[in-house]
Amino acid sequence: MSEEVAAEILTTHILDLARSGRRLDGRGLDDYRKSSVVPGFVASADGSALARIGETAVLCGIKLEPGKPYPDTPNAGTLTTNAELVPLSSPMFEPGPPHPRAIEVSRVVDRAIRAAETIDLTKLCVTSGEKCWTCYVDMHVLDHSGNIIDTASLAALGALAHTTMPNVRFGVAEADAPLAIQHYPVECTFARLGEAIVIDPSVEEEGAANGRLTIATDEAGNVVAMQKGLIGAFSPDDVKSLVDRAFRHGDRQRRLAKDA
Repeated sequence: MSEEVAAEILTTHILDLARSGRRLDGRGLDDYRKSSVVPGFVASADGSALARIGETAVLCGIKLEPGKPYPDTPNAGTLTTNAELVPLSSPMFEPGPPHPRAIEVSRVVDRAIRAAETIDLTKLCVTSGEKCWTCYVDMHVLDHSGNIIDTASLAALGALAHTTMPNVRFGVAEADAPLAIQHYPVECTFARLGEAIVIDPSVEEEGAANGRLTIATDEAGNVVAMQKGLIGAFSPDDVKSLVDRAFRHGDRQRRLAKDA
């Protein structure tokens, strides 16, 4: 049996299951896989966290170092978010230039962090127009079994929530201090499988999906960002329902990152 035929049979099976309210791994349509966050995973980083959703694992490291503010924001620090799909995490990822999926993950996670104003960048300014802190958020996908975006978002939030400003190392102040976090955005991703919409799609479900929607919410009850993927459509009623679901799941995922 060719790979194409096998994939088609699997897709048909996944869609049939979704139609009856079931999933390949036994979950309900609105069930997340088991999630966890382990902060301080990399001792040499200023902040780090290993997040898992099911078998998907993403390690995020935070690095802070002095830099120069951008000319149009002389009183603010800078933020750079990057995602790397490690080849050992999945047969579909290969060494070389950044994979389009890596670019998408970094942009979607970055958008949520910025839109929610997770960090007050003005507090990263040391000397107006001359010196500021540059915050690097580096995410590494170690194991891919679906839903990289939510796992990367959880890892980034967990790492930022447990980051220490290296003031002493760079002679900025006499004591180190925790990085001030204002808001805690969490991303929840939904996939359309025919007429059914599931949360936290597995890698097999991602292959069968014809639409994807990621919704980022914060602890104040705000929708801070959305990202649409694939060609399938979502109606206004679909979006309203998914926003409600994102708030319910977001509160639980947020506690994992904050309280780990």
